[in-house]
Amino acid sequence: MVNHVVMQGRFVEDPKVGQTNSGTDYANFRIAWSEKYKEKETRCFLECKAFGGTAKFISSFFTKGKEILVEGKLNTDEWQDQEGNKRSKIVLMVNGCHFCGKGEGSGAPAQAQAAEPEVPVNMTPVETDELPFDNGLVYP
Repeated sequence: MVNHVVMQGRFVEDPKVGQTNSGTDYANFRIAWSEKYKEKETRCFLECKAFGGTAKFISSFFTKGKEILVEGKLNTDEWQDQEGNKRSKIVLMVNGCHFCGKGEGSGAPAQAQAAEPEVPVNMTPVETDELPFDNGLVYP
């Protein structure tokens, strides 16, 4: 079976961050997604949990209203309420996330958005004029 979800949405509120008893960082948050077709709008709200470095990244760059792309697997959280009734909810266990949306609204620091890509130490940049197979076409 495959359990892999990729979803783009906006933060409903600031992420709730902390550490587990064993010292692992976590971030709990909810994202919202909507789609409008003619006069009908469909909305989806998804609870998400992230741990470790992913949680630190989310807590550093994302706040209410920011857009994010998350990926991970769906899991069911189960518990009993105060009356003893069984309760459950679907949660996305996030194992990766990415900035998305417009540059300023992404939450990325200004220097990260404007940074030039680094050339690895063991490689040198090559002008495309020097490539024997370059026919001048640009492929999407």
